[in-house]
Amino acid sequence: MTKIKIQIQGNPFTRCLPYWLLATALLIAGCTGRKTVPLPPVPVAVGQAVVQPVPLSLEAVGTVEPIESVSVKAQVGGVITQVGFSEGQDVRKGQLLIRIDPRPFQTALDAARAQLARDKFQAANAEIQAKRYADLVKKDYVTQEQYDAARTQAEMLSSTVRVDEAAVEQATLNLEYTSITAPFPGRTGSLLVKKGNVVKANDAPLLVINQMQPIRVSFSIPGSQLPQVREYGSRNKLEVHVKPTRDAGGPLVKGTLIFIDNAVDSSTGTVTLKAEFSNEEDLLWPGQFVDTELVLVIEPNALTIPASAVVTGQEGFFVFVVGPGQVVEKRPVKVNRTLDSTTVIDEGLKAGETVVTDGQMRLIPGSRVAFKSDQPGKRSDT
Repeated sequence: MTKIKIQIQGNPFTRCLPYWLLATALLIAGCTGRKTVPLPPVPVAVGQAVVQPVPLSLEAVGTVEPIESVSVKAQVGGVITQVGFSEGQDVRKGQLLIRIDPRPFQTALDAARAQLARDKFQAANAEIQAKRYADLVKKDYVTQEQYDAARTQAEMLSSTVRVDEAAVEQATLNLEYTSITAPFPGRTGSLLVKKGNVVKANDAPLLVINQMQPIRVSFSIPGSQLPQVREYGSRNKLEVHVKPTRDAGGPLVKGTLIFIDNAVDSSTGTVTLKAEFSNEEDLLWPGQFVDTELVLVIEPNALTIPASAVVTGQEGFFVFVVGPGQVVEKRPVKVNRTLDSTTVIDEGLKAGETVVTDGQMRLIPGSRVAFKSDQPGKRSDT
């Protein structure tokens, strides 16, 4: 681009200007000679360099997973006679979910109890006979063989009673299985069978229950960052922040890191971590992808500016700093990290300095700017 020397505001300087700006300046200069031709200030938005506490953190995409999850199956077969919940309903531990027709199992239990009672009477009678024969064999009124037969009969019937007692317990258990209850507090999913359907024991799941409160988020970090996590984690419990929605303005949920896997995945070079959240407002949902931030430590005096103020050039990062007379200066800066809409600066700025956050594409060093009318606390001096 050709360099053209022009006279503006009485001071000569050399600028590589866009063609349309040069043409305008030359036209004005041709019409007015060497009179002063002030360029209008460029409207910009600005922000301040502020010292504030900023977390040192690691970011990752996590997956929400329930602590407890169960696929509910029938343990006995039969006809479903009652459904005690609505799909998607929160249920408490022990709440009735599904009832299978209990009548066949009640009948089986009654039969088992009757069998037990009969065999108990027979066992009791056999025991009496065995004791009587024990006295008689001592007096040689009966043979030893007769006594042994009576003793054996009594022991056999005693064993039969124990078998009957086990049958009664099994029948009682089967009857209890006709009432399917929630094993823990959670939220139900879709009901895969309806009232009147016939189900089989240990067949397909009837529904799935997920624990919602508390809940966990699983995420992975590079294995190279594991020593840093362990170092800060040995001092204090590490806090984990999660955004349930990808919207930057969404609510922030806070939890605690509870798990670090015992190995780095050799295929990905990452290690799995898990955090637990109370989830009292049910903002986290199983299977949901969330933005996760693991906070290692809070830096109390970090110099920050709006992230939109940082511009990337051929020589690295720079910002436009507004100086006296609302004239901008191009200033190289050393960026530490960016968190959401805030950038932490290590070098190049001081607290309280004003930087341009919008309109940088129209600026060159030495440009005069005017603050946009929607800037709070700013006045445009024209």
